Amino acid sequence: MIAIVDYGVGNLFSLKSSFAAIGAEAVVTGEKEVIAAADKVILPGVGAFEDAAKKLRESGLAALLTELAQKGKPIMGICLGMQLLFEESFEFGAHRGLGLLKGSVKPIADVIPADLKTPHIGWNALTFTKADCPLFAYIHEGDYVYFVHSYYACDCQADTVATAEYGAPLTAAVQKGNVCGCQFHPEKSGEVGLKILRAFCEWEGNV
Repeated sequence: MIAIVDYGVGNLFSLKSSFAAIGAEAVVTGEKEVIAAADKVILPGVGAFEDAAKKLRESGLAALLTELAQKGKPIMGICLGMQLLFEESFEFGAHRGLGLLKGSVKPIADVIPADLKTPHIGWNALTFTKADCPLFAYIHEGDYVYFVHSYYACDCQADTVATAEYGAPLTAAVQKGNVCGCQFHPEKSGEVGLKILRAFCEWEGNV
């Protein structure tokens, strides 16, 4: 069973529907016992980093996710959920993340050409930097996925497994041990997104 963490931020039910489409059991929950008992955990998120991080900490879910990650449970962050896996974000100030991955989150406006719009919204092709990432078991380099973001993870080359070009190569997916994340939205990325979620369902997290 997959636990989709409900902490008041994220496209929870579209994610649940995506798992249902591939025949996987998923539950949307904020209950610590249910999350701890799950085989795998999804950390979704949309909106502001500071608010999301605060909600995770005040609910006690930040400590639980850290504990589960240390025990080896497969955890996937999606969009803001991926950004929360890092050490800090510079979205309207400096804010502490979960620190499960080394790196920081900064505005894409700092690295893309001035004539490109922020946020980055739309379909972009994936460029693999680590083609053997378990998330890519059923997809190919060059497949398109759907992005909506104004900030990106950086200083994380060691754990970056895919990038997407938007005037500059932006971190699209990361993975270290049993912790992984997608800046794009698998639940909005059609068949490619479903294949990524299927690979996550099959992943043991021990790579």
